[in-house]
Amino acid sequence: MEALKVEGLCKNFGGVSAVSNVSLSITVGERLAIIGPNGAGKTTLFNLVNGQLSATAGRIYFFEEDVTDLPTYRRAHLGQARAFQIISLLQRMTVLDNALVTLHGTRPSRFEMFRYVREFRNVFDLAAETLKALDLWERRDEPVEHLGYGEQRRLEIGLGLAMKPKLLLLDEPSAGLTKEESADIINIIKKLGQEITVLVVDHDMGMVFELAERIIVLHYGQIIADGTPEEIQADQRVREIYMGIEE
Repeated sequence: MEALKVEGLCKNFGGVSAVSNVSLSITVGERLAIIGPNGAGKTTLFNLVNGQLSATAGRIYFFEEDVTDLPTYRRAHLGQARAFQIISLLQRMTVLDNALVTLHGTRPSRFEMFRYVREFRNVFDLAAETLKALDLWERRDEPVEHLGYGEQRRLEIGLGLAMKPKLLLLDEPSAGLTKEESADIINIIKKLGQEITVLVVDHDMGMVFELAERIIVLHYGQIIADGTPEEIQADQRVREIYMGIEE
């Protein structure tokens, strides 16, 4: 079954075509990476899939439902979760309150506006379980801005996973991380069950080739290659355009 299907997707900014007639599909449980040089359209494609941007043309299907015109929050309720290239946590709120707000926001209880979020026992228990799994429980009462960058990245991805998504979108998850911190993120993703489909954009080729079962290469908003990591590494056009290697 297809978790995500994109047909003829286009996004223009004035006279500039950032994404041009992109079609792709991802099966349930697949780990797909999108790579390409700066300006290739990777983040724009992510923003279209997630609803941050509206498409100029084309359609987007999420588990066979047409979500092309749905806002981001509706897609989140259908099972999409995203970690952004720039960390989107609430910096002045505590680690625990960030977890509670995130987890509470996807549940029907979010409409009960006259109760403090910590009073929802099931949400609190899940937040505690999540923070303990991320080794952040002891820092639960600290503002997020006191965490190191790698800890913040781990928290953001961990909270995305705690929402029990069907599709996890990771935009440059290794950006700004040390080698050890990148290894932590890789381990988190590797432990995911096959019920979670993963779509990742990253410039860290080590992470991409270790995680991805399939890789798509974008260049000037178009797909120029689609294959296994081995096929992508051997593709001469990719080597010339993306990796700067010529025969």
